[in-house]
Amino acid sequence: MKANTLIFTATYNEADNIINFIQEIELLNLDLDLLIIDDNSPDNTSLIIKKHISKKIKIHLIKREKKLGLDTAHKLAYDYALNNSYKYLITMDADMSHNPKEIINFLKNLNTHKFVIGSRYIKGGSCNMNGMRLFLSIYGNKFIKFIFRINCNEFTTSYRGFDLANLNNFNLNMIKSKGYSFFMETLYLLHKKNIFIKEIPICFLDRTKGISKIPKIEIFRTLFNLFKLKLLS
Repeated sequence: MKANTLIFTATYNEADNIINFIQEIELLNLDLDLLIIDDNSPDNTSLIIKKHISKKIKIHLIKREKKLGLDTAHKLAYDYALNNSYKYLITMDADMSHNPKEIINFLKNLNTHKFVIGSRYIKGGSCNMNGMRLFLSIYGNKFIKFIFRINCNEFTTSYRGFDLANLNNFNLNMIKSKGYSFFMETLYLLHKKNIFIKEIPICFLDRTKGISKIPKIEIFRTLFNLFKLKLLS
C-alpha cells in the first residue's frame, strides 16, 4: 500500500552518498516512499540505486537523459507527488548535509502547517560550513530577508515540507527562476499567497564525500532574480 508521505531527492554524482542516505531513511521505520530523480550521473548513481532492494520503503527512480537542473527536478517531484495522491512531500539533499532523522520533526509540524522549511539560522539550528561559503550563506539569507521583508531567516536550503492536500492555490510550477534561485522564489511566492512559512531548526552538515554542485554564477543569478522579483512586486 502506498504511503501518504513522499521523500524526494535529486542526484547527480552521488555514488559515494546515496546508499548511506537511503539506509538512514530506512532506519526511521516510518511509512514513507522515496523518489529519486537522477540526471544521468556519470558515476552511475542510478545503477547503485537500482541494485539496492529495500524491504522497508518503496523506492521510485526517475533517470533523466541529461543534467536538467534542480528546479526542473523539484517541479517534476511536485507533479509526481500530486499525481500519485501523496499528502505530504518532503524535499532534501542526498549528500548527507540534511539529517534524515529530522524528517520526524517535519512530519510533526506538517500536521499543523502547510509549509515547513528547515532553518540553519534560528535558535537550535546550525551550519558547519566555513570560510567564504558560510559568510555568503549567512549574509545572503539576511540580505534576501531585508529586500523581501519576509519574516523568515532561511531562503536557500532545499530541506522543505509541503502539505499538498492544503496547498490548493500554490504549485512549484508557478516558480519562474532557474537554478538555486528557484528555492528563494518559492519562499517569495508562498509569502505572496499568504501561506505561513514555518521554520524548524536543522543542523546542516557540509558534505564529506563528493564535491559541491553549486556553480559560482549562481551568486549573481540569485542577486539578479532577487531584484527582479522585488521590482515586479
